[in-house]
Amino acid sequence: MTGPPLAYLRGEDAFGLERAVVAMAAELGAPDEPLSIWRTGLDDGEGADASAARRRERVLGEIESRIGMAPLFGGGTLVVVRQPEGFTREGAARERLARIAGAVPAGNGLAFVELLASGGRPPSSTQALWDAVKGRGGTVRDFPVPTRERMEAWIVARGSELGIRFAPGAARALAERIGAFVRESDVDRRRQTELADSELRKLALYRPDGTISRDDVAELVAEAIPGSTWAFLDAVGARRPREAVTLAERLLAEAAPPPLVIAQLHRRLRDLIVIRDHLDHGVRGGALVRELKMQPFRVQKLEEQASRWTVTSLRLALDGLLELDLASKGISLDGSTRQMSDGRTALALHTWLADSVAP
Repeated sequence: MTGPPLAYLRGEDAFGLERAVVAMAAELGAPDEPLSIWRTGLDDGEGADASAARRRERVLGEIESRIGMAPLFGGGTLVVVRQPEGFTREGAARERLARIAGAVPAGNGLAFVELLASGGRPPSSTQALWDAVKGRGGTVRDFPVPTRERMEAWIVARGSELGIRFAPGAARALAERIGAFVRESDVDRRRQTELADSELRKLALYRPDGTISRDDVAELVAEAIPGSTWAFLDAVGARRPREAVTLAERLLAEAAPPPLVIAQLHRRLRDLIVIRDHLDHGVRGGALVRELKMQPFRVQKLEEQASRWTVTSLRLALDGLLELDLASKGISLDGSTRQMSDGRTALALHTWLADSVAP
């Protein structure tokens, strides 16, 4: 055993968190026998009808039992507690978990693993547990997702671990295929390195003793660019219907509710109407920022988009969006009912984009 038996691992990089857990089990175990990994959390076991207090009590009891069980034969157990925020929000549960963390017997291990929301910060309620682990000499580590600029280097490094060599441009091509260079900040990147690793393993099997080329990446790696609501709305605002259709398909494929997409479109059209009206009255630039009390960057982008529309075209688009909204809820313009489904709504959305967004 070379590492401490206690850790708090958190961040947006799901693959990095999992690798750290596996590495901890190996470090705490015998040379050829890592600790067995037992995972738990408040989402396990009893259904939604069980009270939160009841679930906390049950899971805490199981954690204590697993941690307190000294290994007699073979390796011990690494207990992994997923998303500890559910425990730390309640005072008694938080204190009990801290006591458990302070009494990990030799031969076992305890790791708290917290996958953060994309772009989110650690919950304030977990800071005391983080500090307790650190104060007891445990490992505390953050696992941020590689940025757009660093993903290519990450792919090269991980490929080297798998025995992969890249021809010029191949690693960048792979980063592009998995959506690493999407700029919008609302994209969920938490599984991006996980996806990259999966594709790298596939490429390693394809060229076990060779060099991966750009053509290999194009042939074997499916494009998995994540959907971005902001990119979609910007494509609509800039009147780029073909790009908007592609982005809308990605959003809907990722189970974005059509009524939500329509509501976001309504807000964007409303903002453009307001901006267009100000432009027509000679209010621009800094005066527009002061008038609308919005961030300068946002005003600049909306001003650029609004300049591509007239008030009339925006109002016609808004009328069409109203009909689309009603149709997505099974209602006709005259108030009668009509057939509805997500497929019909998607088709109607594409039609609206072609009719209303095209210059």
